Amino acid sequence: MTAVVDQPVDAAAPDAKRRDPRWVRPSLAGLLSVTGLLYLWQLGSSGYANGFYAAAAQAGSTSWKAFFFGSFDGSNFITVDKTPASLWVMGLSARIFGVNTWSLLVPQALEGVAAVWLLYLTVRRRFGPAAGLIAGAVMATTPVAVLMFRYDNPDSLLVLLLVASAYAMVRGLEDGRTRWLVLAGALVGFGFLAKMLQAVLVLPGFALVYLYAAPVPLGRRVRQVLAGGAATVVAAGWWVAAVALIPASDRPYIGGSQHNSILELTLGYNGFGRLTGNETGSVGGGPPGGGGRWGSTGLGRMFNGEFGGQVSWLLPAALVFLVALLYLGRRAPRTNGQRAQVLLWGSWLVVTGLTFSFAAGIIHPYYSVALAPAIGALVGIGAVALWRHRGSVRARVPLAVALAATAWWSAHLLGRTPDWNPALRGVVLAVGLLAAVAVAAGPAWWRRAGVVVAVAALAAGVAGPVAYAIDTATTPHTGAIPSAGPSGQGNGFGPRGFARFGGPPPGGAFGGRPFGGGPFGGGAVLGPPGGLGGLLDTATPSSELVTALKQNASSYTWVAATVGSNSAAGVQLATGKPVMAIGGFNGSDPTPTLAQFQAFVRAGKVHYFLASGGRGGGPGGGPGMASTSQAITSWVQSTFSSTTIGGVTVYDLTANVQPQQ
Repeated sequence: MTAVVDQPVDAAAPDAKRRDPRWVRPSLAGLLSVTGLLYLWQLGSSGYANGFYAAAAQAGSTSWKAFFFGSFDGSNFITVDKTPASLWVMGLSARIFGVNTWSLLVPQALEGVAAVWLLYLTVRRRFGPAAGLIAGAVMATTPVAVLMFRYDNPDSLLVLLLVASAYAMVRGLEDGRTRWLVLAGALVGFGFLAKMLQAVLVLPGFALVYLYAAPVPLGRRVRQVLAGGAATVVAAGWWVAAVALIPASDRPYIGGSQHNSILELTLGYNGFGRLTGNETGSVGGGPPGGGGRWGSTGLGRMFNGEFGGQVSWLLPAALVFLVALLYLGRRAPRTNGQRAQVLLWGSWLVVTGLTFSFAAGIIHPYYSVALAPAIGALVGIGAVALWRHRGSVRARVPLAVALAATAWWSAHLLGRTPDWNPALRGVVLAVGLLAAVAVAAGPAWWRRAGVVVAVAALAAGVAGPVAYAIDTATTPHTGAIPSAGPSGQGNGFGPRGFARFGGPPPGGAFGGRPFGGGPFGGGAVLGPPGGLGGLLDTATPSSELVTALKQNASSYTWVAATVGSNSAAGVQLATGKPVMAIGGFNGSDPTPTLAQFQAFVRAGKVHYFLASGGRGGGPGGGPGMASTSQAITSWVQSTFSSTTIGGVTVYDLTANVQPQQ
């Protein structure tokens, strides 16, 4: 048998120079249209989704300094704990269209549609439009992708940039031109500006594949890879260098760091700490192999109760196809473009998947969206390539195994929510297994019912994730830890984004539902009215509190201060005015010190202190970090009188009140 990955679809013209069948363009238009509808439907029902990033985007829409640094507030007290590229997109949109649900969330939806389109283009170049369409459809309907492309977290921009980088790599593997390697490296660098070191997980595989398979001499390959690496450093490093070189007195505090250092944030809290679990200022993780708050580590992590329903539906099939394609293409020439692309996606899937599986620090199920493009690509490539060679037992056996594994695993995942569409489980299992048997049986079946078998196989493979995707798109999601799919998946997270760490944080407003109406929603409410939210969620303050804070707001640098970014976010979004988030996201950053805060108060820069439901110092902070926000809270309580406005305890820091006895 001719190897499955022996020749490109058209060796002379691997891309658009060949003429596509008439069905291709309408099919692509349909895929992108349905993807757009899936990502935009009832988008307004989630309000601002993640209030932490929404508040930072609001700040960036009012201050170019806040825009550049990714400050949480327009007065530039502290930054978010990530690099700001995703905030730049939302901040620009908010400057043009105002701060509202649509201006903040639509950019992510459009990034998702663009990522699906780029994935189609990448896979199509060597494996044809059918493989590209399947790849795009699998990615588009992966439940966690639907969640993230409807959310204002940085992951949507990260995924788009990494898929674009893969496209550039494939082009470079075709013609060996340096410009494609430089572009690929630069795109990964911009991905770093979206979500720091997670972006570079694809680099080792990309570099090794190019060094092995590019159609140029070895010396040139080495120089080109070095040029791509340099492009990554420049694209990512210019902003890091600018922040590191600007004096601390002229910029906001670097949120998430303990020493006001962007390098510490990059290499520590958001870097190697994610792998080792040694994350000072974190809300707490677990040792390798343990059962800490971030779950047990190991090879089964992507299939467990937290991650399985998010991304793993077609992961078994992707792994089967990866092994089969590499085996069947083992005798292809070194420069074979099809095998090179399989290696590219395989390295993405394996390196990123293993990193997530063994990371002992902070890791959330929605991070797994980074696996969706690789899974989609390998499923699209494997399904089409093996189906084309189904006359050979070496092709149809792995195809049948992938179908059977997908049917069984989908039924298992659906079984984790037994009361949710219970009939679907049996249908998926029965249809999938029958399709697998038909494929394994050989050509005699296909002469009679080849189209029926193919349709049944596709339907069984995508029914589960599509059902979860639709549920995700039609359900509001808010908070810091969103989760795709229906409730009751057996994980440690609520169905709509609220973690259950032995109950909500004190005073937290978990379970909040934003309000919206019509097929595309329309509200921008975060959580239940009243209160300040908690560690992982943002609430909407009462109208009484908003009115009080807006009075003479222009006279103050910050209309209020409170412990923790989520406690501050809802107030900032409701008032449109800067709110100081003491201690940053977790309340565990050692800023401001008590002396600094007292100086702000004496200078009349802060109007109110709001007693939040967050945890002063953060549950993961050490004694030094916890004492910072706790000391400020204690000083305020002992120095100023309190009143209650809209259910929130408020201290007027401008009142000349003697210390309480």
